[in-house]
Amino acid sequence: MLLLLAGGAAAFVLTRGGDVSNEDVAFRPEPTATPAATPVPDDPERPRRTEDPFTWAIYKYSKDRRGYLPASTSLRPPFKRRWALTGSILLEFSPVIGGRSLYLLKNNGALYAASKRTGEVRWKRKLGYLAASSPAYADGRVYVTLLQRGKGIRGGRIVALRARDGAMLWSRDLASRSESSPLVDGDRLYFGAENGTVYSIRASDGAVRWKRKVGGAVKSGLALADGKLYFGDYRGRMHAIRRRDGGGVWSTGTSGARFGLSSGRFYSTPAVAYGRVYVGNTDGKVYSFDSGNGKLAWSKSTGGFVYSSPAVAQVPGGRPTVYVGSYSGRFYGLDARTGRVRWSHDAKGKISGGATVIGDVVYFSNLKAKSTIGLGARTGRKVFEFGRGAFNPVVSDGRRIYLTGYASLYALEPDD
Repeated sequence: MLLLLAGGAAAFVLTRGGDVSNEDVAFRPEPTATPAATPVPDDPERPRRTEDPFTWAIYKYSKDRRGYLPASTSLRPPFKRRWALTGSILLEFSPVIGGRSLYLLKNNGALYAASKRTGEVRWKRKLGYLAASSPAYADGRVYVTLLQRGKGIRGGRIVALRARDGAMLWSRDLASRSESSPLVDGDRLYFGAENGTVYSIRASDGAVRWKRKVGGAVKSGLALADGKLYFGDYRGRMHAIRRRDGGGVWSTGTSGARFGLSSGRFYSTPAVAYGRVYVGNTDGKVYSFDSGNGKLAWSKSTGGFVYSSPAVAQVPGGRPTVYVGSYSGRFYGLDARTGRVRWSHDAKGKISGGATVIGDVVYFSNLKAKSTIGLGARTGRKVFEFGRGAFNPVVSDGRRIYLTGYASLYALEPDD
């Protein structure tokens, strides 16, 4: 049954499963991203520069959290293993890349710095009791949020360390737990906490510049675009606030849970692209909102919780697409404008972590199978499978991909 609801300037189409489509919401096409040049391979006979200029500084790569690196076509499967950094502690989130090192935060609150080239641990620091986020890197510093700063302590912590040796630069205790992967922008850090507080922290010394309180826990990372920060909360509301002072721009609710009688929860980190905000919800839907005013553009039901943080990309030869997984076991490529399914892949296992697009391949992890899958971003056809994985899949420096297993990290490079 299709039901057309017309009122004012908006025309919503309510489709089977309670999905919504509003074609009146603006969509801003963008130029296709240009792939990076083919990187020069490591040469043991050639002296290496003391610093690599490439950074994957934050969770999902860019400040708008699209999770897309336009890499050269040379960085495609099949891959061979370069090295493995094995362990026994859960790695729920991917590392970040700065200079010659990877920085990874284990769930026991230990931060590791490892060589990109060899996987050798340069240093490690125990910062707290529990963590579930990616660090952030900028200007020779690493920033970390913690769920619990100590055993039996419900409060979290944010910490800044010197990247080259792990020396503590500053630390600030938080009144509540935080698993919000920090966003670094100039001399500011932005993140949320479980008591509903969003923080703007001065990166140089940890001073609080402003705080904003919302009605539900803020567990996701914040996305930044056009001077606004975007995030959802555990009350089921999406928010846009001003970067400079935390002032509200818009806030909107959802009603996709319990047959439309209540809101689900936002754990998913949103991605901002094409004048839209894309985000998953525990009500089983993926949502697209107008980034300027919060109007609902579309919603798409998946049949299971959507904890997954979407990736958004238009790969060469492709169209603007949202890539996201569901607890239903399906992984989707959705039309970024309309929400229609371009293709879907049956993973036969829960998908909890976010997606990453490297070049023209989209990667995700299968929580049930403990594996990582790569699909052609245009077609949805499987091109890669690796028998390690759980939550968030891969990052890359354009030369290799660094794959996060359940408790280990792997460096993979093209098998020439």
